[in-house]
Amino acid sequence: MRLRTPIYRLAVMTLLGANAYTPAFAEGGSLAPPQARSSPCQTVVLRNGSSLRYERREDAGPNTRLWLCAESGAGYFEIPSEQVERFAPPEYGVTAAAPPSAPPASGPDKAPPAPLSVKELITTTALRHGIDPDFITSVIKAESDFNPQAVSSKGARGLMQLMPQTATELGVVDSFDPVANVEGGTKYLRDLLDQYGGDAVKALAAYNAGPLRVQQYGGVPPYPDTLAYITHIINDYKSKKLELRPAANPTI
Repeated sequence: MRLRTPIYRLAVMTLLGANAYTPAFAEGGSLAPPQARSSPCQTVVLRNGSSLRYERREDAGPNTRLWLCAESGAGYFEIPSEQVERFAPPEYGVTAAAPPSAPPASGPDKAPPAPLSVKELITTTALRHGIDPDFITSVIKAESDFNPQAVSSKGARGLMQLMPQTATELGVVDSFDPVANVEGGTKYLRDLLDQYGGDAVKALAAYNAGPLRVQQYGGVPPYPDTLAYITHIINDYKSKKLELRPAANPTI
């Protein structure tokens, strides 16, 4: 059974447009920018409503390069400058400087970095894999309703409800770790989107029912749960995009 309703076509086109978020994520031995990374964290707000913490920014042609704060991971993203809504000044950043009287932390007693909020985690991970954060948000809402300790009747675990075998294949050791779970689930969705040529509907079908079922039916399998799952995510994702559109007759 194949779904060809306008809402699904809209979802596919919208998600493909999100691939303009092309991450340039540095790994290995060249993670730090040229100067010392000691600036306070700041916040960039994107036009889709997502936000991301960064330490410093640079112009990179049509893109803006954002070096991540230490607690967000190492490396940088390059985001199309036209997708930036605004930059919050340093004093509104989420990481406060230590009081002058506080001695610098060092050695094994150094305090761990503040954990990311779920929204920040989704934004950071989604952009790294070239997916619209709103799409991952809709998937997590359908999968676990943002409960990192969720366990389904079939044994799927965590925010993105990874099955134990899938988690193992993705290298996720602890599915209840939000960072590892979102990283694994988002990477899996990125692989599925690539496998199906950017078709978000098939990718969601495979995420829910498995790639073998999509192959068996030549598209979305006719399972009521899978059809309801796709519809729920597409409707939620579409509503997020409609909310961002300017009003036809704005009040002045």
